[in-house]
Amino acid sequence: MEFSIKALSPETAKTGCVVLGVHARGDLTPPARRVDQASRGALKKALGDISGRAGSTLLLRGLAGVAAERVLLVGLGDKGLKEAAYRDAVRAAAQVLKELGAKDAAFFLVEAKVGSQPLTWNVRHAVLVLREAFYRFDQLKTQKKAAEPSLRAVALPISPKAELKKALDEATATADGVALARTLGNLPANICTPAYLADEAKKLAREFKLDLDVLERRDLEKLGMGSFLAVARASHQPPKLIVLKYKNSSKKPIALVGKGITFDTGGISLKPAGEMDEMKFDMSGAGSVIGTIRALAGMRAAVNVIGIIPACENMPGGAATKPGDVVTTLSGQTVEILNTDAEGRLILCDALTYAERFNPDVVIDIATLTGACVVALGNIPSGLFSNDDRLAREISEAGTDSWDRVWHMPLWEDYQELLRSNFADMANIGGRPGGAITAASFLARFARKQRWAHLDIAGTAWKGGREKGSTGRPVPLLVRFVLRHAGRK
Repeated sequence: MEFSIKALSPETAKTGCVVLGVHARGDLTPPARRVDQASRGALKKALGDISGRAGSTLLLRGLAGVAAERVLLVGLGDKGLKEAAYRDAVRAAAQVLKELGAKDAAFFLVEAKVGSQPLTWNVRHAVLVLREAFYRFDQLKTQKKAAEPSLRAVALPISPKAELKKALDEATATADGVALARTLGNLPANICTPAYLADEAKKLAREFKLDLDVLERRDLEKLGMGSFLAVARASHQPPKLIVLKYKNSSKKPIALVGKGITFDTGGISLKPAGEMDEMKFDMSGAGSVIGTIRALAGMRAAVNVIGIIPACENMPGGAATKPGDVVTTLSGQTVEILNTDAEGRLILCDALTYAERFNPDVVIDIATLTGACVVALGNIPSGLFSNDDRLAREISEAGTDSWDRVWHMPLWEDYQELLRSNFADMANIGGRPGGAITAASFLARFARKQRWAHLDIAGTAWKGGREKGSTGRPVPLLVRFVLRHAGRK
């Protein structure tokens, strides 16, 4: 789908569909009033068939005096449009456009005033929500349930100012990154292996001329990544440490560390069978790092980012790590593994130590780490933990800006006592109470030298049930954070 910014009049735009807004109680937006006037009141006559509630829709065809083949009215709710209502309206319009035969559309909803947000915000979110709605993952099906949507071009009818074009470029590249992260997450674990993730990184490196290092098992052994290797021991799939570098700035890098467990059985601490298929999504942190670098490279952002991805499977077997085993991490600290299903922190801790060699400005790890975070926060925000309050505020603001929101959780030193071990420097679990916090507290021990944040995306990286599939989060958040951190609001 191609997006463009061009000045258009809603009544004279020759397009397959003009998308217009209507508020509650039949209050037409300015573009809708122009179409109503051109069609001699056709819109007002039809207002009885649409409530104006945010996300309600009404499709009209062949209006006299209007050049477009169709007019789609979309409810915006009460005046004083909020961010969530705007996104709901865009999503509702997208669902109708998917079913139409129109090849192009003029999307006048982008003109709406959304709270105190600038027009660049409208552009970014219109593109992201439309692309999200049109995303399909059916490449593994031999019989497609429905034909591909015919919509190929969407015009955003606003003045083609430089900042709006820049916002469009950012949004398009971000949507590409989200789509890549979603596809990597949706692929089954027999396809999306650690080696597959490494190959995807190689493709990006070739396409955008990025630097790439892929460390193999012997490299990890030589480095002394005993914690990472302990997780990978029983799998027939060799582990990989993928280091993908995008450098278009002389500033110190931002290090993004993504958990890449391509399938998580729980190991010897075996998970229940129900919904275990969803453990293919346990590499969503890795997918989000790859997607974020894809987005930044696609828009040629003036930033310096290093993606570090420890990738492996967590499997049971005769060679598997056992509860009670003690391993030595790359940092030299020892860990008593009380639960092999708390494996994400075991690969991330070595990756966080490895990140130190790049002298990063900040380090952010992204992981589907704990079910406890889902219990605490549900599926709306990701959990945010940080040893630096200023960094946490930056991430929170970027989350609100991208509508890929987070909630700042405590990381007090008091929780460290729960990780006490009689046989090693620490245990890898701290019991059921505060499980998401003790997991973050474990990682914090390996980030004391860094300005560091941890994003627990266990509740936001994918959806279950009938809508099962990857969301691509938190790629929008990470892209916005990196750009804002570099000084681009």
